[in-house]
Amino acid sequence: MARDASVEALLALGRDVLLPVYRQREMILERGQGARVWDSEGRDYVDFGAGIAVCSLGHCNPELTAALIEQAGKLWHTSNVFFSEPPLRLAQELVTASRFAERAFLCNSGAEANEAAIKLVRKWASVQGRAPDRRVIVTCRGSFHGRTLATVTATAQPTYQEGYAPLPGGFRYVDFNDIAQLEAAMAGGDVAAVMLEPVQGEGGVMPAESGYLREVRALCDRFGALLVLDEIQCGMGRSGALFAHWQDDVVPDIVTLAKALGGGFPIGALLAGPKVAQAMQFGAHGTTFGGNPLAAAVARAALRRLASDEIAANVRRQSQAIRHGLAAINDELAVFDEVRGRGLMLGAVLKPACAGRAGEILDLAAAHGLLLLQAGPDVLRFVPALNIGDADVAEGLARLRKALEALRAG
Repeated sequence: MARDASVEALLALGRDVLLPVYRQREMILERGQGARVWDSEGRDYVDFGAGIAVCSLGHCNPELTAALIEQAGKLWHTSNVFFSEPPLRLAQELVTASRFAERAFLCNSGAEANEAAIKLVRKWASVQGRAPDRRVIVTCRGSFHGRTLATVTATAQPTYQEGYAPLPGGFRYVDFNDIAQLEAAMAGGDVAAVMLEPVQGEGGVMPAESGYLREVRALCDRFGALLVLDEIQCGMGRSGALFAHWQDDVVPDIVTLAKALGGGFPIGALLAGPKVAQAMQFGAHGTTFGGNPLAAAVARAALRRLASDEIAANVRRQSQAIRHGLAAINDELAVFDEVRGRGLMLGAVLKPACAGRAGEILDLAAAHGLLLLQAGPDVLRFVPALNIGDADVAEGLARLRKALEALRAG
């Protein structure tokens, strides 16, 4: 079917005016409701990607919309030179919900939250009297911590770092889930922090093994280092608990958040425990837009829902439904080696015969009315809205089956 001329014009405009750092699919998304979106030509899609795990309560959630509209009629921006109520209340609610934090720093994105965490670690180490060469931060291969120069260096994946040398110093990499490697990396006494994701996202939806985070915590205590947990993708209910590390029974020193916290409105947060809550004082860090009243009002509404028993129960139920649906597809088509992850952060690892074809599958899925993500070339990633309903899960799986049938036929 011929594409509408106005759509072709918009696609051409995008190719002409945007820095070509993304390979967008050839559609113009126009509106969304719940776990569905529609393009400008009226086609509907089940959304299993949720804006890369961002639209935690679906598209145009009425509670978030109401919070945004109410705040938009009051106050949009003041800067952090002044107080306003929404960010103060949000910070208080995050600190209380976290069970470990004393203070919060609000910003605009996950990369900014992780950048703040890196700076906080270094400032804390400085206050402790550590020389610059004793402020190393250890991160894990396969991680993803952001696109700023410091966070892309913390991201221990050469693909994301290519062409950006010289990178900042003071980072060391180990394999995820390998406690012996981590112990060896810390043995010299120059490590100020270990920074990792309880469930790696971009690295293939790889969860921490049972007991691993507790062993990391023990090593941090033994060597006088901080434990920094990046929960930007796996936190805020996605794993099945409000904070992913609750499932690992550990107490971190710093946690970073973003994505689901705003339900689609840009916001990030850093939560600081008692060891580091006073390390940064006046002038040590800042942000023009961070914690603005609009973002904070929406995040407060999102946090109330994400912390509810109802959302946790739905995450557990729909996680099992997707796992069962993928198993049924696999019984027939034999495309997956395994399905791993936690809650509604799942990765279906492609069999060797389909290895490297995740991008092709995403194109086929979109053609069959399903928006899906990948986590590298060999893993399909499922991160739908946490309140997604039974009918949308079933329909999304049915469309995935058709896409995979088309792959096999091709």
